[in-house]
Amino acid sequence: MTGSRRSMRGDRAVRAAHRLRGPVVLAACAALLAGCASMPDDGSVDQVTSSRRAEADSQVRVYSVSPQKGETPTQIVRGFLEATTSDEATFPTAREYLTRKMARLWDPFQSTTVLSDGPSVRKAPPRRVADVEGYSVEVSGRRMAEVDSKHAYSPSKGEYSEVFHLTKVRGEWRIDQMPDGLVLGESDFQRIYRPVNTYYYAKLGPDADSITDGQNVLVADPVYLRRRINPVTETVSALLQGPSGWLDPVVTSSFPHGTRLAPRQRLSLDDSGVLRVKLNARGARAKPRQCVLMAAQILYAVQDQASAKVSKVELAGPRNREMCTQTREQATPYQPGRLNGSAKRAYFIDEQHRVAAFQRKDEDPQPVGGPLGGGQVEMGAVAVNRIESEGAAVSRGRRALYVTSLDGGTSTALGAPVLTSRAKNENDRLTAPSWDGLGDLWVADRDPAAPRLLRLRGGKDKPDEVRVPDLGKGERIESLRIASDGVRIALRVRDAHGRVSLQLGRVVRAGTVKKPKVTVEQLRPVAPQLEHVAAASWAGGSRLVVVGRESGSVQQLQYMETDGSVSDQPTLPGINDVTGVAASEDESKPLLADSEDGIVRLPPDANWKMLTETGSAPAYPG
Repeated sequence: MTGSRRSMRGDRAVRAAHRLRGPVVLAACAALLAGCASMPDDGSVDQVTSSRRAEADSQVRVYSVSPQKGETPTQIVRGFLEATTSDEATFPTAREYLTRKMARLWDPFQSTTVLSDGPSVRKAPPRRVADVEGYSVEVSGRRMAEVDSKHAYSPSKGEYSEVFHLTKVRGEWRIDQMPDGLVLGESDFQRIYRPVNTYYYAKLGPDADSITDGQNVLVADPVYLRRRINPVTETVSALLQGPSGWLDPVVTSSFPHGTRLAPRQRLSLDDSGVLRVKLNARGARAKPRQCVLMAAQILYAVQDQASAKVSKVELAGPRNREMCTQTREQATPYQPGRLNGSAKRAYFIDEQHRVAAFQRKDEDPQPVGGPLGGGQVEMGAVAVNRIESEGAAVSRGRRALYVTSLDGGTSTALGAPVLTSRAKNENDRLTAPSWDGLGDLWVADRDPAAPRLLRLRGGKDKPDEVRVPDLGKGERIESLRIASDGVRIALRVRDAHGRVSLQLGRVVRAGTVKKPKVTVEQLRPVAPQLEHVAAASWAGGSRLVVVGRESGSVQQLQYMETDGSVSDQPTLPGINDVTGVAASEDESKPLLADSEDGIVRLPPDANWKMLTETGSAPAYPG
């Protein structure tokens, strides 16, 4: 900050320091001064730049500053936008910048618009002003995402522009017209909000009968909540609102419609890790079995936000009437990812093009039991079911798909392929397959004459074609990974111009056991910032690891949330020319990558280590 171009934020911090006393002044001033070069008083366009704070600094509480006498309309709007980045639960200081009526009407929680940089503020051009009374200010920027009233994030690129109208109240400018919601720069959004998984039960339709307790499979639904504003209370409240619009058709909630927290609750764990939740009268209508399912949803959702381990959830209704309790041990059958299996081994194609497995990190890999490890047919890619009893391998030329037991005591004969592609070129044939947790096998045939997504029930039945209505003309699936829950599938999709994007589809299961009807609907981008996606794999309940590059950039590995937002996981160390990646929904398993040097492994808090220089196509069960 130099010369006379003293920032508005800096002025506010100095004035605030004269009014405040004690240690809290240092925290407030540090946070306010952190962006002191962002808001000059003069100039045609002023940008409220997002605060570039380190993660450690995000623990400093941010306080807002009230409007000062004699401030101009643009200063009032900038001050209001700054006040909305504070750690105030209901934004009382931000409302001081509004007229009394507007302060009462404004709903900051209706939505949040995320801009790539901070919002720019300037006097509204005449063409944007409907009347001559008062003063109009334009707030604009490059929109990158929207967060809706259910806290669901969705990428949304485009231009943002809204007009804020001001009028004078007792000689001072105040905002009397503006849109509901918040508008934040990306860095402020990441500082203020964090992704949290809420959980709902999968709708598996007639396929639920193929697994034990098929009606009780929990699916992660990520939402964005404020980091330091009653985190446990906000998590439960968000859960009770129900699933996001995108996931809603394939999941269900156990809570009776209209269930909410009883008034004036601030939820927190007691010293023994017990969470007591009091629900309204509608929630209290739940039957005992239903109540147990509700408690399991709360337990796993809250664990994401709680600072300690949740040992038990107790639900009560009005007048503290006990409804049910569920300990962590009792809730184990509902644990998210239970269909993922335990991933005892990781698999790959060895130098002789057999299916082999890594046992322990200090042991040499060995060919698997059964025909896939015998070398009768040279293989190019493999997938192993979640209980590691059967393998599905695509031949080296990608023409044929074989499914057989991994039991070394069974017949050594490979048998006929369960699926064959008619395409002439290898790159137009079968993708690597993928197993869901219900025991079904998924694969795509890229044949230009008849591209299609296929599912083999139990890995053995005749392949059924799965419709993907959102695939446009000239688009085809390059690779796929189905989630263990069976209701979400990640697809690498090549468009007519050769660009490859990562799309997430929801798997809708209908029909009957004898006549199932399965479709993949509502494709949405998972890594919209990447121009070309080379590989992807599930890496958690709502997280994928993605290999790709941005326009004009080098290849990179990063974690992405299923809603399309960048994960808050640590940055992955770089590696050269990755052609494949393998992760597990069990986040304790190390990441594997197929690189120009061979298959490498990424242990926790370490760099890549070589597993084998001669293998390819690594895969965890799934």
